[in-house]
Amino acid sequence: MDLLEPTLYTIKAMVIMDNDGNRILAKYYDKNVFPTVKEQKTYEKNLFQKTHRANASEIIMLDGLTVVYKSNVDLFFYVMGGKNENELILLSVLNCLFDTISLILKKNVEKRALLDNLDVVMLAFDEICDGGIILDADPASVQKRVDLRNDELPLGEQTVAQVFQSAKEQLKWSLLK
Repeated sequence: MDLLEPTLYTIKAMVIMDNDGNRILAKYYDKNVFPTVKEQKTYEKNLFQKTHRANASEIIMLDGLTVVYKSNVDLFFYVMGGKNENELILLSVLNCLFDTISLILKKNVEKRALLDNLDVVMLAFDEICDGGIILDADPASVQKRVDLRNDELPLGEQTVAQVFQSAKEQLKWSLLK
């Protein structure tokens, strides 16, 4: 009888793919599971083939991993854990990921909006999970932490687009007064 020791390393990977099965963003935390990008992409292709017809959240066992996933418009969100991982924990991470992205994109969860905000979404990945350890499962607190950087950047460190957006907002409010 082989008893597994409990571990904090519950997440093996988090992946977002488009509706053609192409990777948009992926983080693999366990180097023993898929050590090369080629193996990761092969697994993702197989995973997409098995899951692309889903309309809502579901759970699948594939190649020794427990995978929870959700689709929305033209995006697929996946969270993977070990074969003995608790599906409810994986599902809470998936829901946190999806809900955080929904907050970041102001409920416009689709490929173009995600690509436009990829930097913030990458930060959200890191705020939710670090090295396979779940850090946070509350979308509001994750969104607040990744959004902090927008409010506190000095003018010299903002991108040109951020400066224009800020100026546009100030002009709009001055005209409305």
